[in-house]
Amino acid sequence: MENKEYLGHLRHSAAHLLAAAVSEIWPDAKRTIGPAIDNGFYFDFDFGKITISEEDFPVIEKEMKEILKGWSNFERIDTTKEEALQKTEGNEYKKELIEEFSSEGQDLTFYKSGNYEDLCKGGHVENPFKELGAFKLLSIAGAYWRGNEKNKMLTRIYGTAFSTEAELEEYLNRLEEAKKRDHRKLGKELGLFTFSELVGSGLPLFTPKGTFLRTQLAGFSEELQREAGFEQVWIPHITKTDLYKVSGHWDKFAGELFIVKSQETDDVFVMKPMNCPHHTQIYASQKRSYRELPIRYFETTTIYRDEKAGELSGLSRVRSATQDDAHIFCRMDQIEGEFTNIMNMIKKLYSALGLTFKARLSFRDAKEPTKYHGDDESWNDSQKIIEDVAKKLNLDYFIAEGEAAFYGPKIDIMVIDSLAREWQCATEQLDFIQPKRFGLTYIDSDGQEKMPVMIHKALLGSVERFLSVYIEHTAGNFPLWLCYTQAIVVPISGEKHNDYAYKIKEILKSKGIRTDVDDANETLGNKIRKAQANKIPYVLVIGDKEMANNSVNVRLRGGEALGELTIEEFANIANEKIKNKVINL
Repeated sequence: MENKEYLGHLRHSAAHLLAAAVSEIWPDAKRTIGPAIDNGFYFDFDFGKITISEEDFPVIEKEMKEILKGWSNFERIDTTKEEALQKTEGNEYKKELIEEFSSEGQDLTFYKSGNYEDLCKGGHVENPFKELGAFKLLSIAGAYWRGNEKNKMLTRIYGTAFSTEAELEEYLNRLEEAKKRDHRKLGKELGLFTFSELVGSGLPLFTPKGTFLRTQLAGFSEELQREAGFEQVWIPHITKTDLYKVSGHWDKFAGELFIVKSQETDDVFVMKPMNCPHHTQIYASQKRSYRELPIRYFETTTIYRDEKAGELSGLSRVRSATQDDAHIFCRMDQIEGEFTNIMNMIKKLYSALGLTFKARLSFRDAKEPTKYHGDDESWNDSQKIIEDVAKKLNLDYFIAEGEAAFYGPKIDIMVIDSLAREWQCATEQLDFIQPKRFGLTYIDSDGQEKMPVMIHKALLGSVERFLSVYIEHTAGNFPLWLCYTQAIVVPISGEKHNDYAYKIKEILKSKGIRTDVDDANETLGNKIRKAQANKIPYVLVIGDKEMANNSVNVRLRGGEALGELTIEEFANIANEKIKNKVINL
C-alpha cells in the first residue's frame, strides 16, 4: 500500500475526474469542493432540480474512464481574483471560496487536465492516465454547503481509488463485510437498542439486552479503576453557564450546548457536555496537601451535546453519550506514574475484549495557536512529557498535530477492529490550563501554594461509541461474559423433554450461567438456526439419550459441536471462561 500522502493525491485526482464526468453529463450542475478523505474522496454538487441516484453510477464511471484517456498530467494555472471569478462565473459556491481565499492573501490556482480545470490548491498524481485506473463510486448523501445547516443542501458523491485493481477489490470486499457488521443493523436484529422519533434523534434507548451489555462493560471499567486507586464521585447533569465560562468551554463550544432556563429565576443552565469542570469543584471544595496527591475521581455518567442532525449516526455519533470519565489531580513528579497506571488499565480492558490498539499522540497545531488555551511554554513542556511517557511505556505511537484538546495534549487509543479500521476510544490527557483557570492549589512540602496538574482519562470513552465499534468488531458474537443469554436449552420433543429442559435451566442459573429454554413448537433445525442468528454462545440440545444420562449435547453458535457433556461438565467449562473473561468459546 502506498504512503498516505500519495493516496491522498491519487484520490483528490479521482475527485477531479468525477467532477469532469458530472460536468459532461449534467453541464448545468454546479461544482463546489472535492477533497480526499481517509478511505477515498467525495465531491459536492448542486444539481438544481435534477435528482441523481446510485443507479447513475455506471454512466458516470463510464464517462470517467473515457475522459481519463486524455489526462496525461495536471497543469497548474496561477490566476488573479478577477480571472478566477470570470472562470467560475455563475457558480456562487466558487465565488464565495475565491472571495474568501483572496481576502486571506492565499494564492489562487487552477489545475487543468484535458479539457477540465478547477479551482484547487493542488495535490495530484503526476500522470493520471497511468496512475488512476482503479476507482469506484460508492454512495450518495446530502450535505449542507460548508457543513452549515442554514446553507443549501447539496448532493455528495462518495468514491474511492487505489493504484491497483487488487487493492480496490480487497477494499470493496471489506466494505461488503462492514455492511453485514453495521452496528445499526445488528443492534436491531439482536434487540440491543432502538431510536424513537418521539424521544428525538441521536438519543438511543437501550433494551434489557443492550443495557446488560453496556452495564457489564462499564462495570468492568469501574472495577479496574477502583483497583487502581480511583474513588467514585457524582455530579448533576446541569450547571450554570458560569462554570464553562471559567473553564473556557463556553468560548469553544457554546453552539453545541443544550440550554436549560429556570422558570423561577433568571438563571441559565446548560446540560453538561463534559465532566471535568464539575470535578475541579469537588477538588476545590477544601484545602489540599501534597500528601493527599494524587487525588483520583471517577464516575460513569451521561453528557449531552447538540450535535448537528446530519452528523448523527447510530451509536457512533449521538446527542447523549455516557463516559467512564475520570480526573486526576497530581504533582508534576507524579505524571509519569499516573499515565502508566492508566495505560495498565487500558491494556487490561482491551486485552479482555480481544482488541489491539496503537497510540495517537494528539498535539496542538502550532500554526493555529488561537484554537488552544495556554502559552507556548506550557504546551511544549506538556507535549514533551506526553512523548517521553509514550516512549517509556514502549507504545506503538504516532504524532497527530491539530488533534489536541484546546486545554492540552493527549494520548488517544486508536482501536484496530477486525476489518483493520481504526477508531479512537480510550484517552489520557494532560491539562495545565483548567487548574490555572480555576485557581486550584495544594500546599507543598515547603509550605507554599502550588498548582496541581490535571489528567483526564476514559477507558471506554463514550460507551455508545465504543459499542458501535465493538458490535462491528465482533459481528455481535460477544465474549461469553458479555452475553445476555449464555446458553439456550433446545428440547427435541416438547411433550417428552420440556420438564428436563427447565430443570437444566434452573441448575445452570444456580451456577451463574444465564440460561433460557426454547420450547416453541418448531423443528429442531429451526430452533438451532434461530439461536445462532441471535448469537447465543451455547445451544444445548436434549433428547431421550441426554435425559437418561443427565447430560446435554453442546453446540457452539458457529455450528461446531462439542458433543455430549454432563450438566456439571458443561457448567465447569462455561464458568471457567466467564471467570477468566475468555474471548473465544
